[in-house]
Amino acid sequence: MPDCPADDAEDTLPPLLTEPAEGVPFVIDTDRGLQRCAEALAAGSGPVAVDAERASGFRYGQRAFLVQLKRAGSGLWLIDPEPFDTLAPIQQALDGAEWILHAASQDLPCLAELGMHPHRLFDTELAARMAGLPRVGLGAVVETLLHVRLAKEHSAADWSRRPLPKDWLRYAALDVELLVELRTELTRMLDEQGKHSWAEEEFEHLRTHRPPTVPRKDRWRKTSGINKVKSPRRLAVLRELWRARDHLAERRDVAPGHILPDSALVAAAAAVPRTVPELLATPGFHGRAAKREAPRWLRAINAGSSSEDLPELQRRSAGPPPPRAWKDRNPLAYRRYRTARDWLAARADELAMMPETLLTPAVLKQLCWEPPAQIDLDAVAGRLAELGARSWQIDRTAAVVTVALLDPDPLEDG
Repeated sequence: MPDCPADDAEDTLPPLLTEPAEGVPFVIDTDRGLQRCAEALAAGSGPVAVDAERASGFRYGQRAFLVQLKRAGSGLWLIDPEPFDTLAPIQQALDGAEWILHAASQDLPCLAELGMHPHRLFDTELAARMAGLPRVGLGAVVETLLHVRLAKEHSAADWSRRPLPKDWLRYAALDVELLVELRTELTRMLDEQGKHSWAEEEFEHLRTHRPPTVPRKDRWRKTSGINKVKSPRRLAVLRELWRARDHLAERRDVAPGHILPDSALVAAAAAVPRTVPELLATPGFHGRAAKREAPRWLRAINAGSSSEDLPELQRRSAGPPPPRAWKDRNPLAYRRYRTARDWLAARADELAMMPETLLTPAVLKQLCWEPPAQIDLDAVAGRLAELGARSWQIDRTAAVVTVALLDPDPLEDG
């Protein structure tokens, strides 16, 4: 069969949605406008579609610079949170309403900073994962289920820019334009597959669970390339440089990487320059800004060089080591993990979902590394619950994992 001409191939694509049905609304940035928005949302009905845009990579922290909402009978609203200390009027207006978000874990923290917390939650990305869709990005799910394409761009834009360009606002508005309809289709799929109650457990866990955060004093250990720093003294220098950069970034409200890249911190920790010329000869320290702030970086280097508080080369972890190290350190745990992982993958395939949705990899690793003293179905189920598995996950994985722990497959030769 000959290839279709390009024009014919284009005709087979779903239609492209370039802006909301009712157009792009004005951005709310006054107390009067916020009150009008709250009154409209309170007068609406049904669930509310919610999204937020951050300025990751441009500003310090992860706060929201635009909040989008849409509700039946209320219309679509765009709010600039910067002029407000809180969005409490919006929270009050949505009292009891279900929120629909896509990839809610990304937006819930910055919305919470604004005083916004859902009473009920539906996450369309998580629902798509549980329904077994192969692609779960918003554009892909909308195209698959609603047969329309979203004009998606500007996702990595600097949303702290003011005024926001009209085409950026159009993009942001489209993020909530079809979420209510998407929820309807995903609910239908989950009902047909008998997974709706499972999804509700996941949504409630996501709404109420607060994942552990890295303590502020240890966040410097997330520096990219830190594995190149080979001594406690050099790590102390890196730590002090990171702290100096973080303090300056917070004061200026810019992303730390805009002040100095991680690679510059690592290079300075390795070279330990003592003078301004030596510092400016270090990779990453160039330009007028580096020269102007040179005393700051040299003070940090000196503080690290003289510190008596030397960090350990490897931060101690409460969890098990990476499974790749188990084969030599704990061969039985390695066999158990490999067996359970493979069997769970087959079970997930039967349920039309990804294995990590069926059971979080971290939970499986912890269980295989430190199983109950007495391995039986009840003990394994109890341990899964302690590790945070939801009841629907326990019901469908405990037996599989129990057998894997009791009778793991042998290791293949070689």
